[in-house]
Amino acid sequence: MATTTPTRTSAQRPPIARRRHYGRWTAAVILLLVAAVVAHSLVTNPRYEWGVAFTWFHSPRILLGLLRTLELTAVSMLIGVVLGGVVGVMRMSSNPVVAAVAWFYVWLFRGTPVFVQLLFWGSISALYPVITVGIPFGPAFAHFSANDVVTPFIAAILGLGLNEGAYMAEIVRAGLRSVDPGQREAAAALGMNPSRALVRIVMPQAMPVLIPPTANELIGLLKSSSMVSVLAFPELLYSAQLIYSDNYQTIPLLLTASIWYLVVTSVLSVGQYFLERHYGRSFSARVSRRAVLAPKGGSAV
Repeated sequence: MATTTPTRTSAQRPPIARRRHYGRWTAAVILLLVAAVVAHSLVTNPRYEWGVAFTWFHSPRILLGLLRTLELTAVSMLIGVVLGGVVGVMRMSSNPVVAAVAWFYVWLFRGTPVFVQLLFWGSISALYPVITVGIPFGPAFAHFSANDVVTPFIAAILGLGLNEGAYMAEIVRAGLRSVDPGQREAAAALGMNPSRALVRIVMPQAMPVLIPPTANELIGLLKSSSMVSVLAFPELLYSAQLIYSDNYQTIPLLLTASIWYLVVTSVLSVGQYFLERHYGRSFSARVSRRAVLAPKGGSAV
């Protein structure tokens, strides 16, 4: 005769002991207390002069400096992306000379401070007073004064763009190496040349890896553009400095510039979020499809 095992009812089951996260609650209380103290100081300290800061917020001089900052950031980032893409591909070249030149470029511009590079380009006329265009070790076609060619804007572009290119080269190299080598082999089997396989096959798959650090570099470049004030180029920070050198309202003008930096970086962060979501969705779908097609105990091709 079969016996049945009695089952426990919900009333007979032992109560579930809930974990008490005392450390988590303590950390939350401490952080909220610190945030409250900081917020109270920001609101009640009259020396911040928030009214003056927001009065200058829409000043034509500040807005013109902001426009120059955006222009400087966009041009420098474009140079950095193009140059970084080329150098990143060169670093993966099988030609030892090409790979060595790319390595030296990254080593030089990534190993020296961008502030020093800006000072160098701003003082380039001390080394090369005249810029000559012609055949190397041959006849010259034209001569230009370095002071006329390398203006503060050009010096800022060279300093920021070349420095950014070194960092972008490593980002591009990491993105390309993240793609399965089998993808290149499959493209070659289909008759694609290496450049077409890079554009049509490799780069689209590397985008999920490239987007986050590239967006981070863009935001960092926006803030690094404030260092071109050393070249007397009137971007956002230097425009604020010119104003408070006249009216001595240093803190409010620095707050005005800081708020504009926060606004622009917030907009860029939103754009980064949507780009990551777009490419991340296709990346997740591709990974899921590989997992479904992969045989048990093996890997998908």
